[in-house]
Amino acid sequence: MSIRAMIATHPDVKGSVNEALVRCIEECAACALTCLSCADACLAEEGVERLRQCIRLNLDCADVCDATGKVALRRTGSNEEVIRRMLAACETSCRLCAEECERHAGMHDHCRVCAEACRRCEQACRTALASMAA
Repeated sequence: MSIRAMIATHPDVKGSVNEALVRCIEECAACALTCLSCADACLAEEGVERLRQCIRLNLDCADVCDATGKVALRRTGSNEEVIRRMLAACETSCRLCAEECERHAGMHDHCRVCAEACRRCEQACRTALASMAA
């Protein structure tokens, strides 16, 4: 991805890139799309009513990941407190979505793939948050 290159060229960054935050932004983007795809796949499954909570958490996680990645991407000015709080919320959302998808992973490969993406994003948020410790 070109996210790192874009951040590195930002006038306020001056080449000093927080690699953990860049990785988190990338994982947030990937997780958001994976969660949307999982929700769509869940809707196509027979017995979709058993997947209602999974779909809900997929959609919530996708929105949280999308918003977190976008806010973390912005380098003009400073909003560190909000970024830290969003990273924490994203970590929680990814954990909850992963736990739910893991419940269905034995029957639905899309849930397995989604759970893996959520776990990667959860860890990336945790690492990025630690890299920004106040």
